[in-house]
Amino acid sequence: MCGIFGIYARNGYNAAPEILGALNALQHRGQDSAGIVTFDQTFQLIKGKGLVNDLIKGQKFTESVGAVGLGHVRYSTMGTPSEINAQPFIVNYPMGIAMVHNGNVTNFNELRKSVREINHRLVMSANDVELILYALAAELETKNLFALTADDVFDAVATTQNRIEGAYSALAIIADVGFLAFNDPHGIRPVVMGRKLTDAGPVYAFASETTCFDYLSFEFMRDLAPGEVIFIDKHHQVHSRILTAKPQHFCIFEYIYFAREDSIIHSRSVAHERSRMGQLLAQEVRRRNLSPDVVIDVPSSAFFFAEALANAINVPYARGLAKNNFFGRSFIQPTIEMRQNTVRQKLNPIRRIISGKKVAVVDDSIVRGTTSKHIVHLLREAGAREVYFISASPPIKYPCVYGIDMSDKTQLIASAYSEAEIANLIGADEVIYQKIEDLISLYPKEFACYACFNGDYPTKISIEGLQAVAKERLDSNIQFISQSI
Repeated sequence: MCGIFGIYARNGYNAAPEILGALNALQHRGQDSAGIVTFDQTFQLIKGKGLVNDLIKGQKFTESVGAVGLGHVRYSTMGTPSEINAQPFIVNYPMGIAMVHNGNVTNFNELRKSVREINHRLVMSANDVELILYALAAELETKNLFALTADDVFDAVATTQNRIEGAYSALAIIADVGFLAFNDPHGIRPVVMGRKLTDAGPVYAFASETTCFDYLSFEFMRDLAPGEVIFIDKHHQVHSRILTAKPQHFCIFEYIYFAREDSIIHSRSVAHERSRMGQLLAQEVRRRNLSPDVVIDVPSSAFFFAEALANAINVPYARGLAKNNFFGRSFIQPTIEMRQNTVRQKLNPIRRIISGKKVAVVDDSIVRGTTSKHIVHLLREAGAREVYFISASPPIKYPCVYGIDMSDKTQLIASAYSEAEIANLIGADEVIYQKIEDLISLYPKEFACYACFNGDYPTKISIEGLQAVAKERLDSNIQFISQSI
């Protein structure tokens, strides 16, 4: 899961400052590395490890000119958090293409082999965007490069989509030809389109979320449909076509955790969707006859769940955990040790609110259980009389192969233990999960992907494929730890 942004304007427009502004707004989607590329006769690429502000320090962005550009913030699920794996990526054939991508290619090894043996390209990184880039470039190379048409571009993308399995939303600059945005046939990963009207004509932008449009005064136009391709040619004519579309399976974790609450995805306010989920959680609290004195949230993604739950059961909501905003999101840290260390330094209980109370603490999910256990421990230390740990998501029992760091089933606590056992393991008096049936009542299976809850994967994935994804992630973590020592 990463954050992507792209902008396409007419000559004379300076895209770099807006790309950086957009990446800051998308920083919650990735903390491992960041990068931007602009184009003005040549590609100008700046990328590195760390946050967007780390990238800015010491870089001469005033020299990064161009009316078209791409930006990326990375959350590593394939490959280590290293500079070589940072996006964007550029290939200088057949005419020069730059690309950013969000998602996971599940046939990574097979595609890497075919790219090397059939397309004669050596993949240098462990980032799957390089495979998508080479596959697309190879298809474009079969066309008349001096007179590429929209149909040529659509044909190249269609063939590329047929070679790739998994989840992806991709943005690309084709040098002196145009701008390209496309996603996977199931629309698992989000990509939205925006526009700003200027005296020189419209400026188009594409992003993972609408929140960056708000900061940059772009008008949100629409989401891309599953399997859709949008190509904006060098004359700034917009061409759109749905190619290999299949039933939609949008990642439900965008609403639960990843997207910012001020974003709108698929015409739904993320904040409002979290409130609706919180209202459903109230049904289970009532069924168990629990009577908390206060409802608190684990900041920041759980606020709307907790507030809606508290209102539904007529119990006060309070901010019971103070957050140190100088630490990033713990879930997207690459190792368990780093996640635990971040949680320890990021959260601190407010004793006046916690002490002597029966506390219902709401989080977006329980994945490995380590963070949940530490939060319960903090609340106990602050004097909580009872702790009810409430998860806005159903039990996560199966690996995610589409870009969320839940690829190893052995690390998923709900895959091996019951609710009662999990409560005992994390030290809570009760553990309550969102019912998957309730979630499906809000988002039908025809809309959302529930694979991490029920094992029903929308794309072709074998047991061997699941094992390969888990092994790749494990190897990346081992390599990252060895590099950090």
